[in-house]
Amino acid sequence: MADKRILVGEIGRPHGVRGLVRVQSFTAEAADIATYGPLSDERGEKHYALQWLPGGLARIDGISDRDAAARLTGTRLYVSRDRLPEPEEEEFYLADLVGLAVRDAEGRVLGAVRSVEDFGAGSFLTVADEQGRETLLPFTRAVVPVIAVAEGYVQVEPPAEGQLPPEVIAAAEAEPAADRGEASAPAGPKVTGASAPLHALPRRQDAPKRSGPRGPRGGAA
Repeated sequence: MADKRILVGEIGRPHGVRGLVRVQSFTAEAADIATYGPLSDERGEKHYALQWLPGGLARIDGISDRDAAARLTGTRLYVSRDRLPEPEEEEFYLADLVGLAVRDAEGRVLGAVRSVEDFGAGSFLTVADEQGRETLLPFTRAVVPVIAVAEGYVQVEPPAEGQLPPEVIAAAEAEPAADRGEASAPAGPKVTGASAPLHALPRRQDAPKRSGPRGPRGGAA
C-alpha cells in the first residue's frame, strides 16, 4: 500500500507572468491538494510544493516566471496512498480497487481491475484479463454487488452488450495509448458494453466511498 500513488491533480496553463498556474484538483475539496505536502509527477522523479490560491490557481515553489510555468502544463500530480487518512470500516478509496481480482458469481476469475474511469455518465471499472484484453464495466451495485478490498477481489455481474451509453463507448474507443503515457496497448480491444484502456478517474480521489457503488440512475440498485 505504501508504494501506491494516487492522482490528485493536473497542472494547467500559466496565469500571468509571475509563475502562477491553473490547477485542476481531483481532491474532495479543491484546496486540499496543497495539504498533502510535495506532490510527485507521473514518474515519481520530480516533486512540487503547491500553495493554493483562489480561483483554481496555485503557486509552485521554485516557479517564478511564465516560461517556467508553461513547461509544467499537463503535468499530473500524485500523492502517496499512505499520506491519506485510513478509511472507516466498510469504506474504501477508489484507488484501492486497482489490482483487485475480478470474479463472477461462480467464483471464476475474469481478470483484475486496471483502473477506475469516469466519462460523465458515472464511474466504470476497466478490467483486464490474462491476455491483456480490457473491458469497461459500470460501477453500480447491480454490476459490482460485492467489494471485498481486504480479501482482494470484487464480484461482478457483467451487463449484456449494448447496455452502456453510446458516449461512453465512443470515449473508450477514442483514447489512444499515447495520450495515456503508456508504451503500448493490447491490439484491437473489443467492446462488450465497452472496453478500452484509459486513464485514472480524475474525481475526488482522496474521498473514501461507503460500502458499495451507487445504484443505477433512474432505479434501485
